[in-house]
Amino acid sequence: MASFAPLQRLVIAIAVLASFVTFLDGTVVNVALPAISRELGGGITTQQWVVDAYLITLSALILLAGTVSDAYGRVLVMRIGLIAFGVASLAVAAAPDPLVLIIARALQGAAGALLVPSSLALITATMRADVQSRAIGVWTAFTTAAQLVGPLLGGLFVDFLSWRFVFLINVIPIAVNLVLLSRLKLPEHPSGRRVDWWSGALCALGLGAVVFALIEQPLRGWGAPVIWVSGTVGVVLFGAFLWRQKSSTSPLLPMSLFRVRDFAWGNLATLFVYAALSLNGFVIGVYLQQGAGLPATAAGLASLPMTILMILVSSRAGAWAGRFGPRLFMTAGPLIMAVGAVMLLFVSEDFDYWWQVLPAMIVMGLGLSLTVAPLTAAILGAIDEAHSGIASAVNNAVARVAGLLVVAMISTIVGGTLNLAGFHSAAVVTAALLVLGGVVSWIGIRRNPAEEADAADR
Repeated sequence: MASFAPLQRLVIAIAVLASFVTFLDGTVVNVALPAISRELGGGITTQQWVVDAYLITLSALILLAGTVSDAYGRVLVMRIGLIAFGVASLAVAAAPDPLVLIIARALQGAAGALLVPSSLALITATMRADVQSRAIGVWTAFTTAAQLVGPLLGGLFVDFLSWRFVFLINVIPIAVNLVLLSRLKLPEHPSGRRVDWWSGALCALGLGAVVFALIEQPLRGWGAPVIWVSGTVGVVLFGAFLWRQKSSTSPLLPMSLFRVRDFAWGNLATLFVYAALSLNGFVIGVYLQQGAGLPATAAGLASLPMTILMILVSSRAGAWAGRFGPRLFMTAGPLIMAVGAVMLLFVSEDFDYWWQVLPAMIVMGLGLSLTVAPLTAAILGAIDEAHSGIASAVNNAVARVAGLLVVAMISTIVGGTLNLAGFHSAAVVTAALLVLGGVVSWIGIRRNPAEEADAADR
């Protein structure tokens, strides 16, 4: 951070802290799922809902939040989001039963939707070119580390205190960030653009209905009326959302953004890569406890090598992408991660973390470190400052929707039970998704930044 100007360092610190709590709560719950299930009841279906209730509102409302950020100002929206996230976190920690927990998690996701696009938009609006790439690299390193360190924190609290304390600690970074925001003297010029609230409702209800069908289907079967009706209604509502984006004067999802080559192909790569990350995170957090018999802390420590590599390499990868272009890194990174996912097939009934899991985590961490910062820089660097909020929101929405859908399908992927065979099935699907992410990047992303000027013509 020493190479950044004081204002830039303050902006990066605010952006990192705001996104940190959002991403942390998206993954910290994975390792706590067995403890939550033991205390509050419910099996794998309840575990899926605890994860997906958060992702439904986060992914469905993040587009709306991006537009609100551009319309009313990023600092104001971030301040509201921080306060709301803190209140929702307290509600999660105090939940007496699964229903209250799931509702509170949904509210938490809604508040988180206000934080992510406004935080990253602060960076893209105040920095350009190589400085922006390096800043995004720093942001990516710490926010992705939040996703990876989440299971470790969750494990420590589950084993030594309670899973509830995981959500109470959010109050500390939120309070610090509110203080930093008060020190940020950044002139903002809210656009005053009209916000399409109806589109936000269509998106949220459509995704929610589809996810309900996917999660409940293994228990009820496709023939159950509630399943096919919910699935059909969800698809129709989401289709109506997409149709409305073409006719709306103030769309939440400006389809014109997808005419920018790196933005369109980068988001497709995001879909595959983040689906793989979400699947791997859920399965590792749950199987290492329920299948391999590890305590929660040890299960959380399993992903620590990925966290360390992200912190060491990600900011450098962002700088490299600014100099040489993101294509090589966005191709090689997911393919390296796919090798790591395949290595998880060595996990056996005679479990040994050091030989069966650790090498895979190291390989996946290296690939992830090479992927995320160049991916984010390629997508957001292709969009002008005026649309930085919505561009950030779209990319984050794609990432969350990817996780949302793959978690909803976990019962189908693992065959109904997360035993050793189910774990291996999840590893194969993870590797396949990562290969697709690498191939899409190679095909679609431009070779170097010099080609950016031609983006509008492609």
